[in-house]
Amino acid sequence: MRAGDPTDQSGRDALEQLCRDYWYPLYAFARRQGLNAADACDLVQGFLADLIERRDLTKADPARGRFRAFLRTACAHFLSHARDHDRAAKRGGGRRPISIDARDAEGRYLHEPGHEITPERLFERRWTIVLLGNVLARLEAEANRAGKSQLFELLRPLLEGGDLRESYRQIGEELQMSEGAVKIAAHRFRSRYRQLLREEVGRTLADPGDIDAEIAELLQALA
Repeated sequence: MRAGDPTDQSGRDALEQLCRDYWYPLYAFARRQGLNAADACDLVQGFLADLIERRDLTKADPARGRFRAFLRTACAHFLSHARDHDRAAKRGGGRRPISIDARDAEGRYLHEPGHEITPERLFERRWTIVLLGNVLARLEAEANRAGKSQLFELLRPLLEGGDLRESYRQIGEELQMSEGAVKIAAHRFRSRYRQLLREEVGRTLADPGDIDAEIAELLQALA
């Protein structure tokens, strides 16, 4: 909602964050539609530029559905129309709403799951990963402000759903903490992660009562 009115700094910041969060999911969506890397990059940039210039974000009514569904559908229409016209005219035209690294994007895309995954499912998968990354970044920033950056880094694999590289005892010895204190810290990090996840998901919904169902759906996209 803030991004739909970029007349002040808050709106411009929100707009930039939306573009950064959704750029790669949209790029992966376009690539899975059959576009080559150059066309996908240029057309997604063109789509975002048009979205900004036409003030289309003001049409995203939270009561009518999820924002990511609105954005994916709008992008699909843009790509479809671009196929019917000279692509050179539909590319960003020098308009760059955000700075991106096309080589990095294509490198990431080449590591995506096999082509049996639909463009829509791939978009959902990549958006979920972006959202979880934002949650982890917020938690990391909190840990840094609290002077717990080293502890956070050692416990990060646990928060990312993996296994610790060191045991709680080893981490405690390294940081001069008891094993019990490390376990308590891990529990607090996980609890705070869940709180932040609910906050991030809640920002994408009109009804807070849908948060649990939305989290379950997003995590299903990673299956």
